[in-house]
Amino acid sequence: MDGMEVEDRLVSVIPVNYTDALRPGIQLHQFPLLTRPLEVPPSAAASGKRIRARVKAKVKRLEVHVPVDTRPEVWNSERSKELGAARVEDDKEKNQELPKVKQREGEDARLSEVRMRSEQVPQIGVYVLGVLREGRLYLHPINETHQFRPTLTYMDMHLRKSRRTRPGDESDEDEGPPPDPDEPAPAPAPKKEKKPSGQAKEVQVAVRKTAESQGLQFTGGMTQIRRDMLTLIHAEEDEQWDDYEYCGGETAEANEAFESVFSTSFEELECKTDITSLLKNVPGL
Repeated sequence: MDGMEVEDRLVSVIPVNYTDALRPGIQLHQFPLLTRPLEVPPSAAASGKRIRARVKAKVKRLEVHVPVDTRPEVWNSERSKELGAARVEDDKEKNQELPKVKQREGEDARLSEVRMRSEQVPQIGVYVLGVLREGRLYLHPINETHQFRPTLTYMDMHLRKSRRTRPGDESDEDEGPPPDPDEPAPAPAPKKEKKPSGQAKEVQVAVRKTAESQGLQFTGGMTQIRRDMLTLIHAEEDEQWDDYEYCGGETAEANEAFESVFSTSFEELECKTDITSLLKNVPGL
């Protein structure tokens, strides 16, 4: 009520259970651009297609491959042939080839799936998975967080192929509309006189590397940064994919993993951190 102090009253007490039985196996996967559940479209499920997954453990890269919806009203079959051929070449170039899939004789490769590729997101603090069951709150630490977005690198390959097949398309400059025959031709622009060049001088450039004491990750200028970036890219491309079986939320494997989150031990934990140490570790205090 206005102008009166209302005493807070205790509504309920919820016991908290903590377990790390699946550590470090639990990850948080986010799909910022996905507007529907991560599942196989009905048209693809009818033909027996399933979601696939693969992982590069060393560089912590994950991919989820979702079959596309091939209904004629939402899918261009002819366009899928062009993009499918571009993806095959892009996979070969980047050492990302999938296992060979049997195709009919004379059949072209088609774009048949959307690849969702992960980027690891730094975790601020400690992330936990919380599930409330039968009046108890069960917590399990989350090891890593990844965001998945569609990878469209095959589009670059398609554009490169298109430019190669178009004759006389070496320049992207717009030459403007053709001249009007009824209008007089414009006067030629005056030529600029070349200034006499002076005596050549020798210039010396020195690059000073950053001291290691500053703790910078990249040193030695932009050239060294490019080398380091290329090294990381090549290391990722050289690592082979490990194929994983993707299990949806309603499968027996998913239910078994879900049950592992609930601790079966009710041993009481003892806090060994005093309030002073706790407050000192809170950012901003």
